[in-house]
Amino acid sequence: MALRKVELLLNRTIENLGLVGDVVKVKPGFARNYLLPHGFAEAPTAEKIEALKDARAAAQAELAMVRAAREALMARMEGVAIKLIRSVNDQGVLYGAVTQRDIADQLVADGFGVDFRAVRLQQTIRRIGHYSCTIQLDRDLRTDIAIDVLPDRTLEILTAAADAPAEEPAAEEAPATDAPAAEGEAKAEGKKGKKAKA
Repeated sequence: MALRKVELLLNRTIENLGLVGDVVKVKPGFARNYLLPHGFAEAPTAEKIEALKDARAAAQAELAMVRAAREALMARMEGVAIKLIRSVNDQGVLYGAVTQRDIADQLVADGFGVDFRAVRLQQTIRRIGHYSCTIQLDRDLRTDIAIDVLPDRTLEILTAAADAPAEEPAAEEAPATDAPAAEGEAKAEGKKGKKAKA
């Protein structure tokens, strides 16, 4: 059986719930355990709603300013790529995974004020390579950025991959050096066959 929701007047702005002066419906447990004990909400009356009108107007103006700043930040972040340098083993595996906070810290260092809660990682980053990540500041404000995870030192697997084309001709010459040895073995077998017939 579903519990009936409680109607309350917010005394302050609660993220993902409403602005100060809003009348909202919440679950009884949320009201009893969080909103009411902290004084964040109370039973709505016409007088209280009227008293919070000015605070609500100020909150709406502040929300509009925050929204405009977020939209400007999203426009600046189009096509952004960041680089993270990490310690890795010889196979390119990171000693510690790249976290949302690592990405947010690098974005802040690059001049983009992003909270780590706005970073949406699809998968845990545990190896060097190229990745993409979504930054979501609001339900309808999101963009993708590129992430390059680079090693803090030169790796043997990377240098081996770079040197591989130079080693291929040497590998092709190897059968040619074995040819005289194969001819010598064939002659030795021929001599043994002659001795057996004699």
